[in-house]
Amino acid sequence: MLTTLLVVPLVAGLLCLFAPRRIGAVISILGAAVTLGLAVAIVAGFDGGASGLQYAVDAEWIPALGISYSLGVDGVSVFLVALTALLWLAGTVWSAMRLPDGKGRAGLYLFLLGLGETATLGAFLAQDLLLFVLFFDLMLIPFFLLIGAFGRRVSEPAPGGGSIIEINPSSATIKMIVYTLAGSLLMLVGAIATAVLAADGGQISFAMADLRENILSEGSQAWIFWLFAAAFLVKMPAFPIHGWMPDAYRACPLPVLVLLSGVLSKVGAYGFIRVVLPTFPDASVQFQDVMLVIGVISILYGSAMAFTQTNIRLIAGYSSVAQLGFITIGIFALTPDAIGGSILQMVNHGLVVAPVFLIAAVLYARSGTEDITKMGGLAKRAPILAGLFLVVTMALLAIPGSANFIGEFFILNGLFETKVAFAVVASVGIALAAFYALRMYQRTMHNPLPEGMVSREIEWREALVIVPLVGVIIALALYPGLVIERSEATVGGGVEAVAAAADRAGETTVAEAAVR
Repeated sequence: MLTTLLVVPLVAGLLCLFAPRRIGAVISILGAAVTLGLAVAIVAGFDGGASGLQYAVDAEWIPALGISYSLGVDGVSVFLVALTALLWLAGTVWSAMRLPDGKGRAGLYLFLLGLGETATLGAFLAQDLLLFVLFFDLMLIPFFLLIGAFGRRVSEPAPGGGSIIEINPSSATIKMIVYTLAGSLLMLVGAIATAVLAADGGQISFAMADLRENILSEGSQAWIFWLFAAAFLVKMPAFPIHGWMPDAYRACPLPVLVLLSGVLSKVGAYGFIRVVLPTFPDASVQFQDVMLVIGVISILYGSAMAFTQTNIRLIAGYSSVAQLGFITIGIFALTPDAIGGSILQMVNHGLVVAPVFLIAAVLYARSGTEDITKMGGLAKRAPILAGLFLVVTMALLAIPGSANFIGEFFILNGLFETKVAFAVVASVGIALAAFYALRMYQRTMHNPLPEGMVSREIEWREALVIVPLVGVIIALALYPGLVIERSEATVGGGVEAVAAAADRAGETTVAEAAVR
């Protein structure tokens, strides 16, 4: 089933290359829908009480180099697979209704979407380290082309007035590729070094299970840890290596931005849980405080920047930096509760940021701008649109009762067990989120309606994509245990290596919390 899950979007994308425009749109939607159906079937058949891999596929690929075609899902990845399939269907449907003009451009666009989905799902499913690196790098290609070939040129005043900012898609993609490709190359070096050093003169194996059994020395772990951390922090993105984000977010087509922010950023966070913690446990304990500092600064910086921005894309973009900061501190709290909360928060953030960007597209269609200071009063004749946006805003600021609140509660609860000072400072981010989220909603939906601006209700085509996403947000708020309970066994087993490393380092508080 996992191989089928990978193949379906790629095959659909290839067919779109040669199909007429309208037929290609139908094929791409069907491909994304079938992929979502398979992902839902995997979630439905998933045994939440088991800590091992399920639906596993393991076949030799390049035996001489110890590389295998190894796939599987567990409590960490199963809901990220479902999130990927859901948001890709939403992005594909939205794109199919607004395909780019020009001979062959629509087919190329849809093919790149299919290739991107296959690569992203592969990263979440891969159980061979080099296969994971391959899928991780493959994701860059379709998004590089989607932004570079189908992005928009931006010309707008700098924040606070003054000079005009000029951004073109090619420069935005080059900046993104420089950052992400540098991180990916470092990770490739780290993966090869890990397998070679773990083999210690014997047969090389890139299987993650084998690498977890053959833990490297503390000295080797220390420098390889940062090769992987650099790649994952750039992908998220986290402060201070987020410099590619502002230009890429402004130039990116909005349906593609849904996927870039809602899904691809989670691959970086997932990499810490899947690769770094179990493979480099001593380094994870050694550099715990450094990673917590990065996470806390990302929360404060992202929240402050989101509050000062007027472009709705950048508000959502910097809020993502803050939310990924929460996820980072949850992972490096090194406790089961906090890591489980991070997994829930990864799903929550993807579900929330996707409708934010889609609603931004709706608002742009009515106002002709993405500057919230030039909007206002758009709820006047659009109560349904305003209601949907209100639900999304409340989830974004993690109001009590939302799944985001539960995720942040688990993260902070786990962090308070081991690092009280970090938990107290990170808690400030919760208050800051209320400021920028409510400001965004107030400026767009209420206040007087500016002259010449049109307030009209959400269209059925727009609602077809946005309403189901909001429905899933509400459903997960009512039952967050769907994610927490099914990831508990996997998370509990995964922190054992970190607990052992903490014992070796004398960090008894971390070890006791992890075992508990």
